[in-house]
Amino acid sequence: MLSAPRLGGLSQALINASINTAFTSAFASHYLFPFHLSIMASLQYLLFISFLLFFVAPGLAQQSFRPNALVVPVSKDASTLQYLTTINQRTPFVPIRVVVDLGGRYLWVDCERDYVSSTYRPARCGSAQCSLAGANGCGDCFDGPRPGCNNNTCAVGPGNTVTNTAGPGEVAQDVVSLQSTDGRNPGRVVTVPRFLFACAPTSLLQGLANGVVGMAGFGRYRIGLPSQFSAAFSFRRKFAICLSSANGVIFFGDGPYVFLPGVDASESLTFTPLFINPISTAPSFPLGEPSAEYFIGVKSIKVNEKPVSLNTTLLSINSEGVGGTKISTVNPYTALEASIFKAVTEAFINEAAARNITRVAGVAPFEVCFSSRNIVGTRLGAAVPSIDLVLQNENTFWRIFGANSMVEVSREVSCLGFVNGGSNPMTSIVIGGYQLEDTLLQFDLATSRLGFSSTLLGRQTTCANFNFTSNA
Repeated sequence: MLSAPRLGGLSQALINASINTAFTSAFASHYLFPFHLSIMASLQYLLFISFLLFFVAPGLAQQSFRPNALVVPVSKDASTLQYLTTINQRTPFVPIRVVVDLGGRYLWVDCERDYVSSTYRPARCGSAQCSLAGANGCGDCFDGPRPGCNNNTCAVGPGNTVTNTAGPGEVAQDVVSLQSTDGRNPGRVVTVPRFLFACAPTSLLQGLANGVVGMAGFGRYRIGLPSQFSAAFSFRRKFAICLSSANGVIFFGDGPYVFLPGVDASESLTFTPLFINPISTAPSFPLGEPSAEYFIGVKSIKVNEKPVSLNTTLLSINSEGVGGTKISTVNPYTALEASIFKAVTEAFINEAAARNITRVAGVAPFEVCFSSRNIVGTRLGAAVPSIDLVLQNENTFWRIFGANSMVEVSREVSCLGFVNGGSNPMTSIVIGGYQLEDTLLQFDLATSRLGFSSTLLGRQTTCANFNFTSNA
């Protein structure tokens, strides 16, 4: 059965639908999860490649040009702080704006309102498309036929990870197109004729930015955007995100990733393993499905290069999927489990006081704020104590400088951009969007490895500096 506590709007038909067999192997320690589950993922990917060759390749064969990488722009919505991208979908093409969901399972789109396309095809019960999408069951829709409502089609539960709700969805396929890239400029527009996605009800858009029609899932899933694009064009299962407070960029495929004035950010990456949480963290999911989100192995935290005393058991993922550190684009700021938040903020306050930086009253959603009077600005942002997420060893760490730690809430007040995640969160540390900005992150799904740069501000560029002007 579906995971009911976090479901939110699925119909009874979906709740009663049959689902995939649960993953019943005994759970190993946190550091064995990638080994066990990567075998399963590899088998699933082989099936996915077979599907692409049979269903998608005939359409792609009509294209003489095959790109090495693809590129899409990213913008930040000032009201919701959500990151948005635009792709072309349907026939005739319609530019659709969707929320970037780094850990989302797949693309889902509102099909109840203004979805018109001559190339829309629902996935029929028992088809390979249904299997790949992890469909929960099969059913009929008596208000159709129309996109999102057809008889003899398979169902999924697309999730809104901003509101942590889910709704009934129909598995479908349609045309999508986006620009290729050489890593320096955008190139020709390329097309995937049968891109799998989920049709969702309009109600699932609640809580999302104005003008968006769904969410684009970049997660570690068979029909996530990275897997579908890499399989369709036979490039490596990699993608890279570079978010900005203005206009960022996402690449599908390998580097280079070049930003004006000619800085290849892929040359300065530090690498750390990606871990798989054996328990899904999605709003709805088949029992036994591992999480599609991206987890890294934070071992300790330092403030101003000094270790912070923490309950380190919270830093590992237990057998129930609780704990660990994940990276999120739907969380605007990094959230820390309550005891971790207390320890880190106390250390930060003490180190700031040593620099004559005065604490002032908090400004929601931030609890720790300071007078800007004695905070000096630098190329790396506010001159405040650094925060290090120490990874597989003492020499591998993600350093957060003032540009990513301090939020200017007024001319007089700046706040530490970390929030209290409560005493019993599913995930102990959620690295949010603000801490990701102007940092290149490369996700290698084949090797389960994350590459991350230090802030690009140190290289005199930003994530807004990709040249979207074509050099045709």
